[in-house]
Amino acid sequence: MGMSLVKLVVGVLWMGIMVGAEYVQYKDPKQHVAVRVKDLMSKMTLEEKIGQMVQIDRTVATEQIMRDYSIGSVLSGGGSAPLPEASAEDWVNMVNAFQNGSLSGRLGIPMIYGIDAVHGHNNVYNATIFPHNVGLGATRDPELVKKIGAATALEVRATGIPYVFAPCIAVCRDPRWGRCYESYSEDHKVVEEMTDIVLGLQGDIPSGSWNGVPYVGGMDKVAACAKHFVGDGGTTGGINENNTVIDMHGLLSMHMPAYSDSIIKGVSTIMVSYSSWNGEKMHANHELITGFLKNTLKFKGFVISDWQGLDRITSPPHLNYTYSVQAAIQAGIDMVMVPFNLTEFVDDLTYLVNSKVIPMDRIDDAVERILLVKFTMGLFENPLADFSLVHELGSQAHRDLAREAVRKSLVLLKNGKGGSTPLLPLSKKGSKILVAGTHADNLGYQCGGWTIDWQGLSGNNYTRGTTILGAINSTVDPSTEIVYRETPDGDFVKSNNFDYAIVAVGEPPYAETAGDSTTLTMMEPGPSIINNVCGTVKCVVVIISGRPIVIEPYVSAIDALVAAWLPGTEGQGVIDVLYGNYGFSGKLPRTWFKTVDQLPMNVGDSHYDPPFPLGFGLKTDSIASIVSKYSLLLILITMMVNLSRSFGKAMLIYPYDNRKFEFLFHSRGGRIHKEAGLLGIEQYFLLSK
Repeated sequence: MGMSLVKLVVGVLWMGIMVGAEYVQYKDPKQHVAVRVKDLMSKMTLEEKIGQMVQIDRTVATEQIMRDYSIGSVLSGGGSAPLPEASAEDWVNMVNAFQNGSLSGRLGIPMIYGIDAVHGHNNVYNATIFPHNVGLGATRDPELVKKIGAATALEVRATGIPYVFAPCIAVCRDPRWGRCYESYSEDHKVVEEMTDIVLGLQGDIPSGSWNGVPYVGGMDKVAACAKHFVGDGGTTGGINENNTVIDMHGLLSMHMPAYSDSIIKGVSTIMVSYSSWNGEKMHANHELITGFLKNTLKFKGFVISDWQGLDRITSPPHLNYTYSVQAAIQAGIDMVMVPFNLTEFVDDLTYLVNSKVIPMDRIDDAVERILLVKFTMGLFENPLADFSLVHELGSQAHRDLAREAVRKSLVLLKNGKGGSTPLLPLSKKGSKILVAGTHADNLGYQCGGWTIDWQGLSGNNYTRGTTILGAINSTVDPSTEIVYRETPDGDFVKSNNFDYAIVAVGEPPYAETAGDSTTLTMMEPGPSIINNVCGTVKCVVVIISGRPIVIEPYVSAIDALVAAWLPGTEGQGVIDVLYGNYGFSGKLPRTWFKTVDQLPMNVGDSHYDPPFPLGFGLKTDSIASIVSKYSLLLILITMMVNLSRSFGKAMLIYPYDNRKFEFLFHSRGGRIHKEAGLLGIEQYFLLSK
């Protein structure tokens, strides 16, 4: 009976490839992708082709619209979810409902659902929220970033979604830009290294693959989207969606290399930037989208607009939408994130094609690229999701990975005043410690923008994670009294005999234009908290921010200063390093300025004069490593004492970095004898004649 059932299922599937007695190539997975694309294209009407070029928001999508318009893609905008605190199962059910609408169409072309997953699956309740890109840039660890990509892919697939609008590979050249935390670094070479996240999201491309051809390696991987093409991080004054003024050589050497790397690594899609290049809107730039990206770099995936990107070609937006549609499609954009005015876009594009303004071969090029990605990722064979991966959402393994990323992202800017003893690592055992600051017990602030909601949130009730305060509570000795005051006054601090204080301050959450800032000051009352606490007790200040902010006025009062960026849900990673379970290893991914008057200021500029340059970061050892070194030193000293009794005099010589020890033993004459010592350390003996 079991075998009969299998044969029946196989028979039904095969009949799906047959229409009557006619063989349908595009439904046959044994056929080459190019053959399947060509066959399906030959069967599509203009209306169905234009429908494939459309991406609409989930709030306007229905099963009937998906079927009737042959919609190519649906997305969740920032914060758009099927339900408050929706489970993975809720997401799967929603995505499958839309997909069933698409599959019921005349040709059964599956839609592709996309979502922003810019630091983990950030729209979804209970997902693992990794550090934002600026923090990952501080790790200088491409292999770690690749693992984060793979973990993110699993969590996204757990909710039934196969496509993410990530990574952002902008090179932020001015921290006043509200999207600077989405950039790995001001250094394009660091950004290039971090494009390994594409391999994590999509899978390692097979050897012998054609350059520029998209690749997605299975049901536990997702199609990635490199963004925002191109120069979005170089706008004048760091103003979001503004104009990047730079010659072609500068554009190609600074902002383009990460796209070339991403294409080599098989990235499936590329999103166009809202910004302009030398006054020309990128969404209408044929020279760069078609001429360079498609023709020179040989990118074969599809190019997608940003949210209402066509509307913003004109000023004010949507002034002449028909013109905007014409300019964008002729420039080379293949899929349009409409996301609401579906019929207006479809009607305008249909009119432009029928009027011979936009040639049919431009439409065919766009749709072929979209179908290539869908066939390549197996969407025709596996259009519907199931619950088999729901356990991956927010899994402990992924949280452990995020915690590791937090540890490696921390940059130690100061450790001790003048020649005083370093404050870090902190002692876990003390009589009483103070925890203070606006960001010490606020998961929303810790995660930043693009977390649950587009602009981010404040508080601890919107997703699951560990705050800095919570991590301290689980780390210090039970005998240590922890006193938490978000905004302590000076009298309170003076009236208590605190061993030390941990102060967490920084920026509020923001995203995109809302984050543009000309002052880059920390959130109030951060400065007064620092003054009230650090003027009285030894303190470590942890800056939670998406970029360097003004700290110069407070540095002299601070004993230890840590840049923690936007660490995400796993605040335990911060405390792991403060208390010495691990050492500091992070390096500044961007220059930390003195005053905003210096901006823009990047490494190599003639006026470069920062207190903390690109790549700066004090290093410390973990307590375990320190103990190990001192234990070894004790062994060596014991050996020295014993041997000196025989040879008259002994001397231990070791360099400043303590990485290598040498013994010299000598008497009033004799010869040098060298032999291997403990743990590979060489011992030199001057023996008697």
